[in-house]
Amino acid sequence: MPILKRENDIYPPDLFESGLALTRPAQEGVHWWCLYTEVRREKDLTRKLGSMKIPHYAPVVPKRYRSPNGRLRTSYIPLFANYVFMLADQEQRYRAMTTNCIRKCSAVKDFEMLVSDLSQVHAIVQAGVPLTAESKLAAGDKVKVRTGPFAGYEGVVLRREGKTRLLLSIRFLEEGVSMAIDEGQLEITDKHKSNQ
Repeated sequence: MPILKRENDIYPPDLFESGLALTRPAQEGVHWWCLYTEVRREKDLTRKLGSMKIPHYAPVVPKRYRSPNGRLRTSYIPLFANYVFMLADQEQRYRAMTTNCIRKCSAVKDFEMLVSDLSQVHAIVQAGVPLTAESKLAAGDKVKVRTGPFAGYEGVVLRREGKTRLLLSIRFLEEGVSMAIDEGQLEITDKHKSNQ
């Protein structure tokens, strides 16, 4: 099976930077939707949504591995398996449902929180920072990044294999991503009780 090049995981490309992600839901009848796809159909769905010009985001990240003949290969995998986020009115939602890629569609009530979380993830993916998917939120110190390109981002500290990681959550999913970070860049905003 041939390795596919990286495909677009967002439409339009400036969805978060242009303000469309926040201004459009203020219009009557337009909502953010969380789409739960059929197994391994995220990319198929994003291709179809893109061709229909329906705004969406489904972050993909590179995964490197060695092929059986020893060559180093890179494939692009969904960061949140089976999830695509779509900004659409009812007619666009109906068209998306006809793709046969979607198992479940849920309206997002707190779209401002979702857009905040997704825009942080988008910025980190664009910066090329290696990310690790985290399936459930973990307890720990709540922190804010003080310096560097991600100054102002808030998350939770994780410790893995002796390294400090910053967990950024997609609160709607109760999932998140973590990235390695220098502890010196962080300031504690809320100390977890078990650490006091």
